Amino acid sequence: MSLAAHLLELRNRLFISATAIVVGMVVGWILTDLFVWEAIQEPVQRVAEARGDDVETAIVFPTIASAFDLRLQIAFTLGIVISAPVWLYQIFAFLVPGLNQRERKFTLGFFLSAIPLFFAGCAAGWFVLPNIVKLLTSFVPEGAMSLLTAREYIDFVLKLVLAIGIAFVVPVFIVLLNFAGVLSAASIIKSWRVAILVIVLFTALATPSADVVSMFILAIPMIGLYFAAWGVAVLHDRRLERRQREEFGAALT
Repeated sequence: MSLAAHLLELRNRLFISATAIVVGMVVGWILTDLFVWEAIQEPVQRVAEARGDDVETAIVFPTIASAFDLRLQIAFTLGIVISAPVWLYQIFAFLVPGLNQRERKFTLGFFLSAIPLFFAGCAAGWFVLPNIVKLLTSFVPEGAMSLLTAREYIDFVLKLVLAIGIAFVVPVFIVLLNFAGVLSAASIIKSWRVAILVIVLFTALATPSADVVSMFILAIPMIGLYFAAWGVAVLHDRRLERRQREEFGAALT
């Protein structure tokens, strides 16, 4: 394919992904009223109930348009999550031309593993959220009011969930790059120290620096997925080396 053809294909796949996200936003807008908003503010309500009348904890909307803006933001994030199968497929389909005919058979496996990993990452971020909220609000002095600005709180919640979900999919792309011949298993394992450092820094940024437990809860599965991607790359490189040896051996004879 020429460069113009690649750009045209990219435009079409971006359009399909954007359309899927918009449809997901409509669904997300509806779900926000049903249960999403209650689920988002539940950690704050738990903290308020646990403290009783000692410290008042609440989510506030400081401007007249903030509630509408935040609902759009929640709907957009839900649209990304709901439409994940579509835009993940578009990414894989755009990268498939880099694989040969035999390796394209593994694309379905990549796709089917990326979707549950993305949702598992979102679930992991949601799982540690109550602990993070509890930790951060625990620093409020006794007798003071803890008024959480809705925009800052929603930004924190949505970015945490979405960032961890995307991070869980990265190992699948590492395997895909290995199948495309861009990364070898040796280069992946050679960079394991850098990878662990990046993962720890990422989880430290995604969670409060004082919440070491939540950081490790997120970092351990991500590190495990990195080494799992390396294991798959090792098997693929050995298979490729064996096939090339057989082909060149047959050609020499």
